Amino acid sequence: MKNLLTDISGVRVGHADDAALASGVTAVIFDKPAVASIDVRGGGPGTREATVLDLQSTVEAIDGIALSGGSALGLDAAGGVQAWLAEQGRGLRMRGAVIPIVPGAICFDLLNGGNKAWGRFPPYRDLGYAAAGAAAANFALGSAGAGLGATTANFKGGLGSASAQTEGGVKVAALAVVNAVGSVTVGDGPWFWAAPFEIGGEFGGRGLPPSFDPDMLRARLKGGPEATSAENTTLAVVVTDALLTKPQAKRLAMIAQTGMARAIYPVHAPLDGDVVFAAATGEKPIDPLFGLTELGMVAANVLARAIARGVHSATALPFPGALPAWKDRFG
Repeated sequence: MKNLLTDISGVRVGHADDAALASGVTAVIFDKPAVASIDVRGGGPGTREATVLDLQSTVEAIDGIALSGGSALGLDAAGGVQAWLAEQGRGLRMRGAVIPIVPGAICFDLLNGGNKAWGRFPPYRDLGYAAAGAAAANFALGSAGAGLGATTANFKGGLGSASAQTEGGVKVAALAVVNAVGSVTVGDGPWFWAAPFEIGGEFGGRGLPPSFDPDMLRARLKGGPEATSAENTTLAVVVTDALLTKPQAKRLAMIAQTGMARAIYPVHAPLDGDVVFAAATGEKPIDPLFGLTELGMVAANVLARAIARGVHSATALPFPGALPAWKDRFG
């Protein structure tokens, strides 16, 4: 296993970004339609086609997911991913029509120093198309794709991924774009809140501090009192090779949100837009009670690790006043 979302067979990931723009798009492409749902916990989400994933909606499966910077302007990215899928003949067939089903979510990266003077139309549709075309088994972590412009309260944010499997061999993997209002580290030190779940030194192997003082536990919020609900979010995609119904995928997304609470401090705030997509490729049947509970437990751990890896792998933006990367301080 590569410790990536693409450890799930039939899943590919692609990035497209622009260094001058300091923003980008990440596309998750399913080789076959995947049963999916969504769980939203933050107070300021930005999503496209989220209602398709509601349990009362008719559509069961999706063809891809678009994650983007650009705040609400980045929702165009899903249209680019749709265009690429349509060229491949992929999508929901309605008599003679083919409609790719591509939910999306965005994070705010408009104040990170990049040149956002793009003219009449934002570039995210074209970036979404390029990201879908670049989808592959291997992909970059850190400051890439939708994670290029991401930040946290004290360090550069980024895109992370991780994977694991249950004792019965069911795989689950996560991808996270970490643009949180809070912090992924304990205070301003080298320790990640997700340290108890780290495997093999994947984000530095620093563990937790020997003790906690009040300063470590105070709120570190990006933007301070001037922060607004539109400025932050953590976006996550959790995929498993289990055979799940749409309600079970919803439950998986809900349990996986626990991983955000293990990795970000504070989280699910009115200043965040935290979103978890959960998808299942349907290869392995599981017990609907114990099996789904165990899968959710592992998914939450994997998501916590992916969040820490996103910050650990990031590189600072080359602009005056840009936040340092974790590796600038502790690498």
